[in-house]
Amino acid sequence: MWWSRIQQCLIDPLPNGLPPGWKMLLNGLGTTLMITALAACLGVALGTGLGVMRTSKRGWIRLPARLYTDLIRGTPVLVQLFIINFIVFASVPADKWLVAVIAFGLNSAAYVAEIVRAGIQSVNPGQMDAARSLGMPGGLAMREIILPQAFRNILPALGNEFVVLLKETSVVGFIGGMDLMRMGDIIRSKTYEAYVPLLSVAAVYLVLTLGIASLLQRLERRLSWGRER
Repeated sequence: MWWSRIQQCLIDPLPNGLPPGWKMLLNGLGTTLMITALAACLGVALGTGLGVMRTSKRGWIRLPARLYTDLIRGTPVLVQLFIINFIVFASVPADKWLVAVIAFGLNSAAYVAEIVRAGIQSVNPGQMDAARSLGMPGGLAMREIILPQAFRNILPALGNEFVVLLKETSVVGFIGGMDLMRMGDIIRSKTYEAYVPLLSVAAVYLVLTLGIASLLQRLERRLSWGRER
């Protein structure tokens, strides 16, 4: 019985001329990975800048970053996705994957900012003082001395944020994005079979998250080994 369900959902061509389910899931997986990777790059780039701003001693620099992080962290990511899709891009034609990248990137930036802020504060303040006493500008000292150490300290937290981001992209289907979850839902609607497509999607997400966690653990061990030496 299970084999017939698997064959119906994943192997045989779907009704209405759709390709087999495994091809649809593969296409959806590609979209999910693309959105996650691009959103992560945007989130890390913007979040790093916001994190540095959060550690500034000048209130006019620190306040906008705090307002941004409080606003984004205080509202659901699905609401932010809807706002960007149905309000910001209401009159501007844009691909759904691009809308998703912007929405998830801006959302991730708020969390990365707090992670980076904590990483910067974990570095001994004396290192910045020593760099400034040698005549190094504050920006250069932050970029060359403080941030590299901070990123090594916050690598586990950044990895966890990447995993969370990957799973959050499963709501892209609400705006019509053809991601992994949306493809699984299409298979379910065409075959009237829920077990196989949904369990297949869950298995793919599980393999991805476990794979990312394994890679991060290896990277952490290498960085720890370099630190011990």
